[in-house]
Amino acid sequence: MTDLPPGESQILYVTNFQDFLSTPFTGMINAICWARSLTGDFSEIVGKVALNGNITVIEQEELEALELSEQGQLAREILLTDWKVLKAHGAAPVLNVITCYDRDDAYPFFPTDVYSFHVDRSPIPVDTILCTYYGDPSEILPNAQAQKKVLIPEIWDELKKLYHGTEEGFEGFLCDNFFDLHYQAEANAQPISLGQGNLWRLATDHPGNQVPPCIHRAPHERSGQKRLLMIC
Repeated sequence: MTDLPPGESQILYVTNFQDFLSTPFTGMINAICWARSLTGDFSEIVGKVALNGNITVIEQEELEALELSEQGQLAREILLTDWKVLKAHGAAPVLNVITCYDRDDAYPFFPTDVYSFHVDRSPIPVDTILCTYYGDPSEILPNAQAQKKVLIPEIWDELKKLYHGTEEGFEGFLCDNFFDLHYQAEANAQPISLGQGNLWRLATDHPGNQVPPCIHRAPHERSGQKRLLMIC
């Protein structure tokens, strides 16, 4: 596990699975973290999975069938335990080996891929849960250090040039193309690494949400390592 930065006002740290899953978001808190120092060799699992494209989904049966060393088996037990508890909670965890994500170059001035700071949207009350076990971890951006991209005048003007419908339909255009989910970091912003091994629960944009959604992004793969990520 990498060292965590000093606690931000929007992050609540817990020490067990029960609190991680049941603690509600309140006030400005929109990220809950169970900081963990994990044992085992997760890189061995990454190295033994048969890759299929830039993102490979590992099924539970495939994980259980891998021939692993003792350290690899320790890592596998952690993955299976996380999988089991999250599924029992009603989540649908997916375990991925990620080489890289697809880039969005449809609008060079406004990429909407996951490397851009964004919030997740859901039609139902649900949180984003994720853990990076190996490779570069995701980042979150304090809401106070971000500006919604569609509210930046230069970007607003460019989006207006793209749109050819009625004035009433412009907001729908922004929503349909996910422009309204993306944020720009301020010049003095300090993104927070989510670290390896830590479980995170991030607030999403959904009906009835009482807190600001958590702004986050996938990491640029600077280390060259593949990522082992569980997300739901």
